[in-house]
Amino acid sequence: MGRLDGKIAIITGAAKGLGEADARMFAREGATVILTDMDQDNGARVASEIGGSAEFHMQDVRDEAVWEDIIADVVSRHGKLDILVNNAGVVEPGTIETQTAEEWRFVMAVSADGTFFGCKYAVPAMKASGGGSIINMASIASVQGEPVVAAYAAAKGAVESLTRSIAVHCANNGYNIRCNSVHPAGILTPMVEEIGPKMMDRQDLRPASEGPAASALGEPDDIANTVLFLASDESKFINGAAIRVDNAKSVVEGVVP
Repeated sequence: MGRLDGKIAIITGAAKGLGEADARMFAREGATVILTDMDQDNGARVASEIGGSAEFHMQDVRDEAVWEDIIADVVSRHGKLDILVNNAGVVEPGTIETQTAEEWRFVMAVSADGTFFGCKYAVPAMKASGGGSIINMASIASVQGEPVVAAYAAAKGAVESLTRSIAVHCANNGYNIRCNSVHPAGILTPMVEEIGPKMMDRQDLRPASEGPAASALGEPDDIANTVLFLASDESKFINGAAIRVDNAKSVVEGVVP
């Protein structure tokens, strides 16, 4: 207990799934947690269940002005920003032949644009208060071939590359700000549970529609434990890393004949 005592954290996409697990774990470890999401009902419920160390704000991470306002508000009221977890993301199934331009832009806007805006405004805030830790949620989809989620894989690849750019920028300038990406395999979250039915509606994706059995999926806390470590001072010498949390799924022999 107390691994994040006195720290102020923003976690996007925190109304459910991985973001919710992060928020609950951060609060147990002493952080003040600002949860953001488009899902107001669930976000407010989670913040209420966590209690006095948590608050919820509606946020569309695609909106740059909202990012600027939220970070300015947090710094104004809490005096600093120590941790940012860019967790918000969406997935729309589709191969390079079937993914629509609309799906591509939506997925890229949430994951890539949202992460860019968050980091753009978090870095100056953290610099002003002496440093911090940014954790960007990527995926093993950015390090291996994921044919049926082309836009998602591309968006997570952008997140991974941006993370390294930020890490080097901050290190070169002596900002004491670390930036790392986390790359989960399939985790038992609402987003993963919803992808199967989405694929069943697409004739072109049906051969891959069943997906992994629930027993092969990780649990949200498997990721939250890693995010907690990266948010804490225990990881002070880890910067620019892409950390896979996937039970070796990204290094096994592929399925291409």
